[in-house]
Amino acid sequence: MLSARRAVQTLPTYHPPLAARTGLRLDFNENTLGCSPKVAEKLQEISRNALACYPERGSVEAQVAAFLGRSTDEVLLTNGVDEAIHLLCETYLEPGDEVLIVVPTFAMYEIYARATGATVLSIPAGADFVFPEDAVRAAISPRTRLIAVANPNNPTGTVVSTRFLLELAKAAPHAALLVDEAYFEFHGESVMSHVGTIDNLFVARTFSKAYGLAGLRVGILAGERSQLTMVRRVSSPYNVNAAALACLPEAIADTEYLERYVAEAIESRKRLEQFFAAEKIPYWPSRANFVLARFGELRVPFVQAMKDRGILVRDRNSDYGCEGCVRITAGTAAQTDLLFSATTDVLRELRVGEPR
Repeated sequence: MLSARRAVQTLPTYHPPLAARTGLRLDFNENTLGCSPKVAEKLQEISRNALACYPERGSVEAQVAAFLGRSTDEVLLTNGVDEAIHLLCETYLEPGDEVLIVVPTFAMYEIYARATGATVLSIPAGADFVFPEDAVRAAISPRTRLIAVANPNNPTGTVVSTRFLLELAKAAPHAALLVDEAYFEFHGESVMSHVGTIDNLFVARTFSKAYGLAGLRVGILAGERSQLTMVRRVSSPYNVNAAALACLPEAIADTEYLERYVAEAIESRKRLEQFFAAEKIPYWPSRANFVLARFGELRVPFVQAMKDRGILVRDRNSDYGCEGCVRITAGTAAQTDLLFSATTDVLRELRVGEPR
């Protein structure tokens, strides 16, 4: 009987709750307004003939590289950040190699790494989810081949200093260092300028979050040109679809739309943190477009009651160190007003009988 590889049989599963996501979507850190109107217009212009042809990513890849301030051979378009992670694992990992991650973090680092037969060392974050610099340094060994760091991190919104990331790349020259900047636009700090000067540094970005293109599945992986040549060997030449390639130039050109949305989301993030503080709900200051808060025993009824009111929030109880936690996306000002109104009502109902 045909059997999957042992590494695949023992993989953890990642099943995001994507079914029946109707209402105000504050559960997946998506752009809550949608993509730029210019992207929507471009979608309407795509011809039947264009969809009948295999996509050619070269010219768009060059435009994106220029947008990022990199040379064309330092940037690879990918099918979202997920594929960027997958490609790095396929390029550099052998069975028995070690991968370092700090938990809690994005689940796909572990899944793609373990699928190769590599061993994943999960290092617990420090108090208040602070990145454990000393523990990560101590975990580096000759077997370390990949270190994956989300910056800002998901689901906590915490960040790692550029100083330490560069130090980490130097401390483990035999390992690929992936800095996943999926939430860069809401943070504003990046190690992208160091790509090409540090042989083992890779940076991933996505257009799913701030740009509102999650449905088109497009991201980038940037790295030193000779290393990226190896990564290209395991990448399909048709990994990014024609619709995404047609729309991406419109998305990056509409800087006014992006800046306006990001500014509004950041302001809503601040308001959300202030709301939690006023309600005496523990939370962690975030540099992404969401805030993680600990609702404790109220978590399950809170998530359900919000859903009943047409607002989706994300239960993160199963993540390491996130017992009782809920993650809420920061949307527009109007959406945040709706969120606060519903949350205030729900908390009032759930707290009936609690001591004040």
